[in-house]
Amino acid sequence: MKIVLDTNVLIAAFISHGACADLFEHCVRYHEIVASEFIFTEFFNKLTTKFKIPALEANKAVQLLHSRIAVVVPLNLSTRVCRDPKDDSILGTAIQGDCQCIITGDKDLLAFKKYGGINIISPRDFWEYENKVLGKHAPSTKGE
Repeated sequence: MKIVLDTNVLIAAFISHGACADLFEHCVRYHEIVASEFIFTEFFNKLTTKFKIPALEANKAVQLLHSRIAVVVPLNLSTRVCRDPKDDSILGTAIQGDCQCIITGDKDLLAFKKYGGINIISPRDFWEYENKVLGKHAPSTKGE
């Protein structure tokens, strides 16, 4: 399954060893993660400004993402869809990447639930979604 992990999920995966880290590891193994330079830039900027990660370390994280994630140029949406225009780039990335879902913690995006046939779900809801979409119990790294 092709998915977009929103920037907030990627950041949580890299700065803590919790649910988002497990989700990232699982998706790298069993799915195709799609992103854009917009997501990588936002990821780098948040790590260095908000979380005070040194630029060298943040660059290493971006390089790791580049080695594991397919990169697309986001589709420019014909009209603004989201309150935050940055979220339109997330939607455009998922559309361009022909993704089935976006995994995000962003409440504005989650409120859509679906856009252009793409499901928008929280990291917590991914496991149930994955089982429903695949019609079987998928391999999981989720601690249960």
